[in-house]
Amino acid sequence: MNRYKELRVWEESMEIVTKVYKVTARFSDSEKLGLTSQLRRNAVSIPSNIAEEARRNNPKEFNQFFGIALGSSREIETQLEIAQRLGYLERKELDILLDQIDKIKNMTYKLQRTITS
Repeated sequence: MNRYKELRVWEESMEIVTKVYKVTARFSDSEKLGLTSQLRRNAVSIPSNIAEEARRNNPKEFNQFFGIALGSSREIETQLEIAQRLGYLERKELDILLDQIDKIKNMTYKLQRTITS
């Protein structure tokens, strides 16, 4: 599966990267090395691991990279919740981001099952 850029899950995860960068640009300067950095790294990790997975040829490696992408998704969910509790995000904005992350997770699970079956 070397055509990872054609995968809808890759495209959706690239969109979440853009959104996370835009949202975190509004965070306070004191968060640049904390929450901002963690959110951005985890957002970038999702499409990066999907792309890396596309270069693999065995189910064990597929699962490893899908697992990392899914783990990063869960970390982003938690970090966005923290950002909302700290007043950096409105609840409505958080809900939109979490819905998109759920969509990405569901597509990743589906792709993982398809490839490793």
